[in-house]
Amino acid sequence: MRHLMNPLDLTVEEISEILDLANDMEVNPKKYAHSCDGLKLATLFYEPSTRTRLSFEAAMLNLGGSVLGFSSADSSSAAKGESVSDTIRVISGYADICAMRHPKEGAPLVASMKSSIPVINAGDGGHQHPTQTLTDLLTIRSLKGRLDNLTIGLCGDLKFGRTVHSLIDSMIRYPNIKFLLISPEELRVPSYIREDVLKKHHIPFKEVVRLEEALPELDLLYMTRVQKERFFNEEDYVRMKDFYILDKSKMKLARPDMLVLHPLPRVNEISVEVDEDPRAAYFKQAQYGVYVRMALILTLLKWKNQ
Repeated sequence: MRHLMNPLDLTVEEISEILDLANDMEVNPKKYAHSCDGLKLATLFYEPSTRTRLSFEAAMLNLGGSVLGFSSADSSSAAKGESVSDTIRVISGYADICAMRHPKEGAPLVASMKSSIPVINAGDGGHQHPTQTLTDLLTIRSLKGRLDNLTIGLCGDLKFGRTVHSLIDSMIRYPNIKFLLISPEELRVPSYIREDVLKKHHIPFKEVVRLEEALPELDLLYMTRVQKERFFNEEDYVRMKDFYILDKSKMKLARPDMLVLHPLPRVNEISVEVDEDPRAAYFKQAQYGVYVRMALILTLLKWKNQ
């Protein structure tokens, strides 16, 4: 049995197989409509979510399965003090596979150690978000035609942004990847990403403050919101929240084939006027999230039963 805690739990070859399966699911949905008949997905979401939770639910329903779970810690026995370990032991008797989001880093890993069903990390604090990364990889590969030879700009909250950390971890495994890390000083990538991931693997990167400086070089711009829920005080959040706003005028600086991705939700960091730009791929990206989670669910259940 396999769990997914981190994108690096999957080899590059396994990721390629999952992305291939997701592409086929997009083209031939009826072929998979009964793949999970009689099976249940548990969604244990201790933190608010729209896209991740609903895309997991849509994925399982598209496969013919059913869904049970909760959408906040307040509506679960966590409010009574139940541990993650006890919850997953109980849920293992109710469902065949589980997706867990938790504000505490490492909580899904703890659950996986006590679980008798596959556990998928659907986001743990500021740490990892592997299914968003698979979604990002599917989006990039489908729209750019490759996962190598790319200059990637990561913009916004690079300190707390788990989507950014997961994407960096994954993309360094492909040839000729370069990063431009665009953030204010206070929200730079953590030192362990800079030292233990980028420098250790000799990945070219540059840290800049101005988005305008980076845009002309990019094949891909990955915008992120400044996450209010990760800040310890309101004053710092208010000071940082509108530091970057991508609008039409800035898009004129970018290459004609540059893609704009965003894990969503957005607040002010991408102006709605950019939505009509053909380079804006974030809503398509959200749709790809359903296909990639369908492929992942099916793959983990298949591995469990081999």
